[in-house]
Amino acid sequence: MEFDWIVFGVFISACCAAAATGSMFPPDKWYDALRKPSWNPPNWVFPVVWSILYIVIAVAATRVAVLDGNALAMAFWGVQIALNTLWSPVFFGLNRIKAGMFIIVALWLAVCGAMVSAWQIDMVAGLLLAPYLVWVSIAAALNAAVWRLNPDKAGGPATA
Repeated sequence: MEFDWIVFGVFISACCAAAATGSMFPPDKWYDALRKPSWNPPNWVFPVVWSILYIVIAVAATRVAVLDGNALAMAFWGVQIALNTLWSPVFFGLNRIKAGMFIIVALWLAVCGAMVSAWQIDMVAGLLLAPYLVWVSIAAALNAAVWRLNPDKAGGPATA
């Protein structure tokens, strides 16, 4: 299979849009003040991991997009990138821990759907999405732990 760089450009652009929301809504004083679990990674880890993952996610999508029978995988890919783009503004921008949890659970399901449906038509693409699922699992566990440790702040500023 020949790699299509134009198709990759489309998918990496979508990933860059998702990354932009992470850049526009980074951890701030509100997040710093929250109680977090002892296993919370340092803030610098997130942009490093996400940069690598966005490239891998775009490569996986590129591999699948050029194949027949890709409709379900591409639909899941679209849903996951939309939810990925939404999480940072909701969690960090609006300070909505609980809403962030619901989004990240939906994101996890969409990534699972993307991975399984991609695997069915291109095993490599499915495997490429596995680290993404692992990272979203860690992020979801962190979101849940922050919610548990800060129940008074779960709904945002009005409940703080």
